Amino acid sequence: MSTVWETPERLALRGAVEDFTRREIVPHLPQWEDDGELPRSLHATTAKAGFLGVGYDEAVGGEGGDILDACVVTEAMLAAGGSTGLQASLFTHSIAVPHIIGAGDPDLIDRYVRPTLAGEMIGSLGVTEPGGGSDVAALRTRAVRDGDHYVVNGAKTFITSGVRSDFVTTAVRTGGDGHGGISLLVIDKDTPGFTVSRSLRKMGWHCSDTAELAFDDVRVPVGNLVGEENGGFYLVMQQFVGERLGLAVQAYATAQRALDLAVAYARERETFGKPLITRQVIRHKLVDMHTRTAAARELTRRAIERALETDRSDMSLILDAVVAKNQAVACVEWVVNESVQIHGGMGYMRESEIDRHYRDARILGIGGGATEVMKDLASKLLGY
Repeated sequence: MSTVWETPERLALRGAVEDFTRREIVPHLPQWEDDGELPRSLHATTAKAGFLGVGYDEAVGGEGGDILDACVVTEAMLAAGGSTGLQASLFTHSIAVPHIIGAGDPDLIDRYVRPTLAGEMIGSLGVTEPGGGSDVAALRTRAVRDGDHYVVNGAKTFITSGVRSDFVTTAVRTGGDGHGGISLLVIDKDTPGFTVSRSLRKMGWHCSDTAELAFDDVRVPVGNLVGEENGGFYLVMQQFVGERLGLAVQAYATAQRALDLAVAYARERETFGKPLITRQVIRHKLVDMHTRTAAARELTRRAIERALETDRSDMSLILDAVVAKNQAVACVEWVVNESVQIHGGMGYMRESEIDRHYRDARILGIGGGATEVMKDLASKLLGY
């Protein structure tokens, strides 16, 4: 029976994205991994193909569709041989522009959102700081009002696409301590005093550039304030539901790809005169991998369907996103490990696709809120 995930339009979208991925991405991905970044031209190519702005209203320069359509794009890219590192870098705008769109400032939308969804600009989100992590309310980067500008001083780290980005939607402290004193400013990369301190090397996500940023008396126009002054924390929190659901999709889609690779390898690899897949221990591994992946997919998809009709501030939806992310992360971490084991020595080789997924999967339980922080939040939402 057809579901909302299998309408003719979404099946066509899935097929088109898979074809695009195999043609424009897969042949070049190993080189981009070695380069440590994606070419800027890929953003324009993806936008021209009609995929970069899926899930964003046409009124702000997007391709239309909703969060479910955006998830179909994610699933399709990974199914065709893409990676979560590719997703993180190519679609960094998914965490850089939603706050701007939500605040509704036409000028900021025209200057940053439209060109980003057209593949002409690259945006990133600057929240995490050296010495900090998931505790957004404790950030120290300070922005002091001086006439028609804010003067920003501080630093950010682990910023996805921070090396290549043209602007950073940056969380700064404009008021007192705690969540009530945080604002969001859009800061252009070429602003005097704004520097990329260094490019960070990572365990995985090699094709996704990651930066440490420094702000030394950076003057930012007041017009670049996103929403209300001291209202930034709530803007960040509102977008966390979408980010966490997106990471959950990346997790179960990676698990499915790891399973598919394991099945294909087990069919072609012979041991002691028989295909590997004839061994009961291997077939049982594959069944367990399938079961965990199917469960994570179902849980996440139900949360996504609820997100289509539920306000993002609804506590039950926040709980759904947290639980889905943790479950999908646990799934992918186990499945990629089993897939490498089935691949044997080949699974440990850089030339093997599963090697990339194994390394890339490790960040999913850290980004968007560490698993332990998510469990603590879930316990509070459940009243435990």
